[in-house]
Amino acid sequence: MDNRPIGVFDSGLGGLTCVREIMKTMPGEDVIYFGDTGRVPYGTRSRETLLKYVRQDIRFLETFDIKMIIIACGTASSAALPQINGEFGSEIIGVVEPAAKAAVKATKNKRIGVLGTNGTVKSGKYPEYIKSLCPDAEVFQCACPMFVPLVENGYAQNPVTRIFAQEYLEEIKKQKVDTLILGCTHYPLLKKTIGEIMGDEVTLIDSGAAAADYAFELLKENNRLSEKKNGDYSYFVSDSAEVFAELGGMFLSRPIDGRVAKTDIEKY
Repeated sequence: MDNRPIGVFDSGLGGLTCVREIMKTMPGEDVIYFGDTGRVPYGTRSRETLLKYVRQDIRFLETFDIKMIIIACGTASSAALPQINGEFGSEIIGVVEPAAKAAVKATKNKRIGVLGTNGTVKSGKYPEYIKSLCPDAEVFQCACPMFVPLVENGYAQNPVTRIFAQEYLEEIKKQKVDTLILGCTHYPLLKKTIGEIMGDEVTLIDSGAAAADYAFELLKENNRLSEKKNGDYSYFVSDSAEVFAELGGMFLSRPIDGRVAKTDIEKY
Protein backbone atom coordinates (compact mmCIF):
# COMPACT_ATOMS: atom_id res chain seq x y z
CA MET A 1 0.00 0.00 0.00
CA ASP A 2 1.08 3.58 -0.67
CA ASN A 3 -0.81 6.44 0.95
CA ARG A 4 1.15 9.19 -0.78
CA PRO A 5 -0.94 11.49 -2.99
CA ILE A 6 -1.32 11.47 -6.76
CA GLY A 7 -0.26 14.70 -8.48
CA VAL A 8 -2.39 15.93 -11.39
CA PHE A 9 -1.86 18.99 -13.55
CA ASP A 10 -3.42 20.74 -16.52
CA SER A 11 -3.26 24.13 -18.19
CA GLY A 12 -6.40 25.17 -16.32
CA LEU A 13 -9.63 23.63 -15.12
CA GLY A 14 -9.94 20.75 -17.59
CA GLY A 15 -7.82 18.31 -15.63
CA LEU A 16 -10.49 18.33 -12.94
CA THR A 17 -12.49 15.97 -15.17
CA CYS A 18 -9.65 13.49 -14.60
CA VAL A 19 -9.73 14.18 -10.86
CA ARG A 20 -13.48 13.54 -10.94
CA GLU A 21 -12.83 10.06 -12.30
CA ILE A 22 -10.10 9.44 -9.72
CA MET A 23 -12.65 10.29 -7.04
CA LYS A 24 -14.95 7.60 -8.48
CA THR A 25 -12.44 4.82 -9.21
CA MET A 26 -10.01 5.49 -6.33
CA PRO A 27 -11.97 7.25 -3.57
CA GLY A 28 -9.22 6.64 -1.01
CA GLU A 29 -6.51 8.48 -2.94
CA ASP A 30 -5.26 11.90 -1.91
CA VAL A 31 -4.87 14.25 -4.89
CA ILE A 32 -2.77 17.39 -5.31
CA TYR A 33 -3.97 19.31 -8.35
CA PHE A 34 -2.25 22.17 -10.13
CA GLY A 35 -4.13 24.23 -12.71
CA ASP A 36 -1.93 26.65 -14.63
CA THR A 37 -4.79 29.12 -14.95
CA GLY A 38 -2.50 32.09 -15.41
CA ARG A 39 -1.03 30.62 -18.61
CA VAL A 40 -4.00 28.78 -20.13
CA PRO A 41 -4.33 27.62 -22.90
CA TYR A 42 -1.36 25.37 -23.66
CA GLY A 43 -2.66 24.36 -27.08
CA THR A 44 -1.44 27.52 -28.83
CA ARG A 45 2.03 27.64 -27.23
CA SER A 46 5.33 26.98 -29.01
CA ARG A 47 7.10 23.70 -28.28
CA GLU A 48 9.81 25.49 -26.29
CA THR A 49 7.30 27.37 -24.15
CA LEU A 50 5.21 24.26 -23.59
CA LEU A 51 8.24 22.26 -22.42
CA LYS A 52 9.17 25.06 -20.02
CA TYR A 53 5.66 25.11 -18.55
CA VAL A 54 5.44 21.33 -18.18
CA ARG A 55 8.82 21.10 -16.46
CA GLN A 56 7.80 23.84 -14.02
CA ASP A 57 4.47 22.11 -13.32
CA ILE A 58 6.20 18.81 -12.58
CA ARG A 59 8.85 20.42 -10.38
CA PHE A 60 6.09 22.10 -8.38
CA LEU A 61 4.22 18.84 -7.83
CA GLU A 62 7.45 17.09 -6.87
CA THR A 63 7.77 19.45 -3.90
CA PHE A 64 5.11 17.20 -2.38
CA ASP A 65 5.76 13.57 -1.51
CA ILE A 66 3.79 12.10 -4.42
CA LYS A 67 3.71 8.59 -5.87
CA MET A 68 2.58 9.41 -9.42
CA ILE A 69 1.92 12.37 -11.70
CA ILE A 70 -0.89 12.41 -14.26
CA ILE A 71 -0.51 14.98 -17.02
CA ALA A 72 -4.23 15.64 -17.45
CA CYS A 73 -3.66 17.81 -20.52
CA GLY A 74 -3.87 16.50 -24.06
CA THR A 75 -1.42 19.06 -25.42
CA ALA A 76 1.23 18.44 -22.76
CA SER A 77 0.77 14.67 -22.97
CA SER A 78 1.18 14.57 -26.73
CA ALA A 79 3.74 17.29 -27.36
CA ALA A 80 5.82 17.37 -24.16
CA LEU A 81 5.64 14.02 -22.34
CA PRO A 82 7.78 12.16 -24.91
CA GLN A 83 10.48 14.82 -24.48
CA ILE A 84 10.58 14.96 -20.68
CA ASN A 85 10.22 11.24 -19.97
CA GLY A 86 13.14 10.14 -17.85
CA GLU A 87 14.03 13.64 -16.64
CA PHE A 88 12.22 13.29 -13.31
CA GLY A 89 12.13 10.80 -10.48
CA SER A 90 8.35 10.53 -10.40
CA GLU A 91 6.30 8.06 -12.41
CA ILE A 92 4.54 10.20 -15.01
CA ILE A 93 1.65 9.20 -17.26
CA GLY A 94 -0.40 11.20 -19.75
CA VAL A 95 -3.82 10.95 -21.34
CA VAL A 96 -2.90 10.04 -24.93
CA GLU A 97 -1.88 6.41 -24.61
CA PRO A 98 -4.79 5.41 -22.30
CA ALA A 99 -7.34 7.14 -24.57
CA ALA A 100 -5.85 5.55 -27.70
CA LYS A 101 -6.10 2.11 -26.11
CA ALA A 102 -9.72 2.74 -25.09
CA ALA A 103 -10.60 3.90 -28.61
CA VAL A 104 -9.03 0.87 -30.30
CA LYS A 105 -10.93 -1.38 -27.89
CA ALA A 106 -14.22 0.41 -28.62
CA THR A 107 -14.12 0.80 -32.40
CA LYS A 108 -15.84 -1.71 -34.69
CA ASN A 109 -15.20 -0.16 -38.10
CA LYS A 110 -11.64 1.01 -37.25
CA ARG A 111 -12.48 4.61 -38.13
CA ILE A 112 -11.51 6.79 -35.17
CA GLY A 113 -11.84 10.54 -34.76
CA VAL A 114 -9.76 12.76 -32.49
CA LEU A 115 -10.73 16.21 -31.21
CA GLY A 116 -7.91 18.23 -29.69
CA THR A 117 -6.09 21.52 -29.41
CA ASN A 118 -3.82 22.73 -32.19
CA GLY A 119 -0.83 21.42 -30.25
CA THR A 120 -2.31 17.96 -29.79
CA VAL A 121 -3.28 17.61 -33.44
CA LYS A 122 0.08 18.89 -34.73
CA SER A 123 2.00 16.43 -32.55
CA GLY A 124 0.49 13.47 -34.40
CA LYS A 125 0.72 11.35 -31.24
CA TYR A 126 -2.85 10.07 -31.30
CA PRO A 127 -2.57 8.57 -34.83
CA GLU A 128 0.86 7.21 -33.88
CA TYR A 129 -0.41 5.41 -30.77
CA ILE A 130 -3.60 4.19 -32.42
CA LYS A 131 -1.80 2.77 -35.44
CA SER A 132 0.78 1.08 -33.21
CA LEU A 133 -2.12 -0.81 -31.62
CA CYS A 134 -4.23 -1.25 -34.77
CA PRO A 135 -2.19 -0.72 -37.98
CA ASP A 136 -5.21 -0.73 -40.28
CA ALA A 137 -7.13 1.88 -38.30
CA GLU A 138 -7.98 5.16 -40.01
CA VAL A 139 -7.62 8.24 -37.83
CA PHE A 140 -9.22 11.61 -38.52
CA GLN A 141 -8.15 14.59 -36.41
CA CYS A 142 -9.79 17.96 -35.86
CA ALA A 143 -8.34 20.95 -34.00
CA CYS A 144 -10.92 22.79 -31.89
CA PRO A 145 -9.09 25.90 -30.63
CA MET A 146 -12.17 27.69 -29.28
CA PHE A 147 -13.37 24.89 -27.01
CA VAL A 148 -10.92 25.50 -24.14
CA PRO A 149 -11.52 29.25 -23.72
CA LEU A 150 -15.27 28.76 -24.02
CA VAL A 151 -15.30 26.06 -21.34
CA GLU A 152 -12.84 27.92 -19.08
CA ASN A 153 -15.16 30.93 -19.14
CA GLY A 154 -18.30 28.99 -18.29
CA TYR A 155 -19.81 28.81 -21.78
CA ALA A 156 -20.06 25.00 -22.03
CA GLN A 157 -23.85 25.06 -22.42
CA ASN A 158 -24.06 28.31 -24.38
CA PRO A 159 -25.62 28.24 -27.91
CA VAL A 160 -22.46 29.89 -29.24
CA THR A 161 -20.46 26.81 -28.21
CA ARG A 162 -22.85 24.56 -30.13
CA ILE A 163 -22.27 26.65 -33.27
CA PHE A 164 -18.52 26.10 -32.97
CA ALA A 165 -19.05 22.40 -32.27
CA GLN A 166 -21.20 21.93 -35.38
CA GLU A 167 -18.52 23.57 -37.52
CA TYR A 168 -15.65 21.61 -36.02
CA LEU A 169 -17.45 18.27 -36.23
CA GLU A 170 -18.74 18.60 -39.79
CA GLU A 171 -15.74 16.95 -41.48
CA ILE A 172 -15.26 14.32 -38.77
CA LYS A 173 -18.90 13.30 -39.11
CA LYS A 174 -18.49 12.85 -42.89
CA GLN A 175 -15.74 10.30 -42.24
CA LYS A 176 -18.26 7.95 -40.59
CA VAL A 177 -16.17 7.37 -37.49
CA ASP A 178 -17.74 5.12 -34.88
CA THR A 179 -15.41 6.25 -32.08
CA LEU A 180 -14.40 9.79 -31.16
CA ILE A 181 -11.65 10.68 -28.68
CA LEU A 182 -12.23 13.82 -26.64
CA GLY A 183 -8.51 14.58 -26.72
CA CYS A 184 -8.58 17.45 -24.24
CA THR A 185 -9.76 17.11 -20.64
CA HIS A 186 -11.92 20.22 -21.05
CA TYR A 187 -14.06 18.52 -23.66
CA PRO A 188 -16.10 16.20 -21.39
CA LEU A 189 -18.06 19.31 -20.39
CA LEU A 190 -19.15 19.43 -24.04
CA LYS A 191 -19.96 15.72 -24.17
CA LYS A 192 -23.73 16.23 -24.39
CA THR A 193 -23.41 18.71 -27.27
CA ILE A 194 -20.82 16.62 -29.12
CA GLY A 195 -22.87 13.45 -28.61
CA GLU A 196 -26.01 15.06 -29.98
CA ILE A 197 -24.19 16.26 -33.09
CA MET A 198 -22.34 12.97 -33.73
CA GLY A 199 -25.27 10.67 -32.94
CA ASP A 200 -25.82 7.72 -30.60
CA GLU A 201 -23.88 5.33 -32.84
CA VAL A 202 -20.58 7.09 -32.09
CA THR A 203 -18.74 6.14 -28.88
CA LEU A 204 -17.11 9.09 -27.11
CA ILE A 205 -13.83 8.41 -25.32
CA ASP A 206 -13.11 10.67 -22.33
CA SER A 207 -9.30 10.99 -22.23
CA GLY A 208 -9.26 12.05 -18.57
CA ALA A 209 -11.35 9.08 -17.51
CA ALA A 210 -9.14 6.76 -19.55
CA ALA A 211 -6.05 8.13 -17.77
CA ALA A 212 -7.67 7.68 -14.35
CA ASP A 213 -8.54 4.06 -15.20
CA TYR A 214 -4.98 3.47 -16.42
CA ALA A 215 -3.54 4.95 -13.21
CA PHE A 216 -5.79 2.69 -11.16
CA GLU A 217 -4.58 -0.41 -13.00
CA LEU A 218 -0.92 0.58 -12.59
CA LEU A 219 -1.28 1.25 -8.87
CA LYS A 220 -3.33 -1.89 -8.26
CA GLU A 221 -0.88 -4.06 -10.20
CA ASN A 222 2.01 -2.79 -8.09
CA ASN A 223 0.10 -2.85 -4.78
CA ARG A 224 0.39 0.94 -4.46
CA LEU A 225 -3.24 1.90 -3.91
CA SER A 226 -4.03 3.89 -0.79
CA GLU A 227 -5.52 2.01 2.14
CA LYS A 228 -7.54 5.07 3.15
CA LYS A 229 -11.30 5.10 2.69
CA ASN A 230 -11.64 8.78 1.83
CA GLY A 231 -9.10 10.89 0.00
CA ASP A 232 -8.11 14.49 0.64
CA TYR A 233 -7.92 17.01 -2.20
CA SER A 234 -5.75 20.11 -2.45
CA TYR A 235 -5.82 22.53 -5.37
CA PHE A 236 -3.23 25.03 -6.52
CA VAL A 237 -3.48 27.58 -9.33
CA SER A 238 -1.28 30.22 -10.94
CA ASP A 239 -4.05 32.84 -11.08
CA SER A 240 -7.24 33.58 -9.14
CA ALA A 241 -8.10 30.97 -6.51
CA GLU A 242 -11.59 32.42 -6.20
CA VAL A 243 -12.44 31.99 -9.90
CA PHE A 244 -11.05 28.47 -9.86
CA ALA A 245 -13.13 27.51 -6.84
CA GLU A 246 -16.25 28.98 -8.46
CA LEU A 247 -15.91 27.26 -11.85
CA GLY A 248 -14.17 24.10 -10.68
CA GLY A 249 -17.35 22.60 -9.33
CA MET A 250 -18.69 22.29 -12.89
CA PHE A 251 -15.75 20.08 -13.83
CA LEU A 252 -15.88 17.96 -10.67
CA SER A 253 -19.68 17.73 -10.65
CA ARG A 254 -19.46 18.67 -6.98
CA PRO A 255 -18.40 21.72 -4.96
CA ILE A 256 -14.66 22.13 -4.39
CA ASP A 257 -14.34 21.34 -0.71
CA GLY A 258 -10.56 21.17 -0.51
CA ARG A 259 -8.03 23.96 -0.21
CA VAL A 260 -7.38 26.25 -3.18
CA ALA A 261 -4.19 28.31 -3.10
CA LYS A 262 -2.32 30.45 -5.56
CA THR A 263 1.33 29.63 -6.24
CA ASP A 264 4.08 31.41 -8.17
CA ILE A 265 4.79 28.73 -10.75
CA GLU A 266 7.64 30.76 -12.27
CA LYS A 267 9.77 29.90 -9.22
CA TYR A 268 9.99 26.23 -10.27
